[in-house]
Amino acid sequence: MEIITQVIDIFLHLDHYLGGFVRDHGSWIYLLLFLIVFAETGLVVMPLLPGDSLLFVTGTLAAAGGMDIAWIIVVLISAAICGDNTNYWVGHHLGPKVFRRHDARFLNPRHLERAQEFYARHGAKAVIIGRFLPIIRTFVPFVAGIGRMPYLRFLSFSILGTFLWVLAFVLAGYFFGNIPIVKRNLTFVIFGIIVVSLLPGAVQYWRSRRV
Repeated sequence: MEIITQVIDIFLHLDHYLGGFVRDHGSWIYLLLFLIVFAETGLVVMPLLPGDSLLFVTGTLAAAGGMDIAWIIVVLISAAICGDNTNYWVGHHLGPKVFRRHDARFLNPRHLERAQEFYARHGAKAVIIGRFLPIIRTFVPFVAGIGRMPYLRFLSFSILGTFLWVLAFVLAGYFFGNIPIVKRNLTFVIFGIIVVSLLPGAVQYWRSRRV
């Protein structure tokens, strides 16, 4: 229970934790950001790491002078593209074997099934759309690899989706995160980003339960 409480606290107070890391470790923050985004995007066992809210907060810290906005954008785009590619090739070579255990806690076959349904409905657009959906974005590249989507086609959509995702959230934090009313209520803004990001997946889950 203590661990869950700590995780929730980190999610809702990313600005404090990241700001403290910048103060204590300086430029090592860029490596930390790379590792978090790479893991959330590229490792199927890490779908619950912060994504959208992390990008928004880093933009906010950059606007306050804590980090360089150009380096943030380069690092996050690189991490997400590397993660997508890793996930694609894992899916391509290992496929459904990764999800053999139906009782697996983190490699839940239901996540894979939802990503497959999403991918089937939206086709190649899923690579772009899925980038904006927590959990789904972790599994869409994996499913693209399983489905043997042509690599260059996947890569082009992955790059486009990554640019849109990183620029949208980082620049939103950069330009709006330090507006006084937003800054005073940043915890609620982070919570709102998390809720809005998860809403499409929750709606889809609710619809599937009704069928």
